[in-house]
This record gives sequence, C-alpha cells and structure tokens, in this order.
Amino acid sequence: MTAALVFDVALAFALVWCGWQALHGAPLARALIMFIVFGLMMALAYARLSAPDLGLAEAAVGAGLTGALLLDTYGALHRRRRSTTP
Repeated sequence: MTAALVFDVALAFALVWCGWQALHGAPLARALIMFIVFGLMMALAYARLSAPDLGLAEAAVGAGLTGALLLDTYGALHRRRRSTTP
C-alpha cells in the first residue's frame, strides 16, 4: 500500500465525515465551519485528481466567498436575535 493511496483513502473518508458534520451539525456555527473545511478538502481532492483549475475555483468560491458570506449572515442573524431579545 503506497502513501498516496493511504492519503487518498483518508481524504475520501474525511470528505464524507465533513459533509455529514456540515449537514447534521447541531450548532449552526459548527456546521458553517465544517462547510468551509469541506470546501477546502474538496479543493485538495480536485488537486489530487489533476484538476488544479477546479481546485482553485472550489477554494475561492466554495470555501472562500460562500463561506465568508455564510459567516457574515450568521453574524447578522446573531446580532438581530440579540437586539430583539429583551
């Protein structure tokens, strides 16, 4: 068993685990962080599949832009809940 195969299998299991945690994470903040981690790991998987252009796009859009927008929305929602609660 080569080191590359071990890494690829570990990456596949990590992708499944991160996807599960992002979908079924109890606290919303944890699910958002797992979504960002999933996007970064998916970019790494694309790079391992010899598709660096898709990997860069996934890292920039999937993890970077979408993750930042989701975290900003979560912060705004948290501030709104705090200001309306007596």
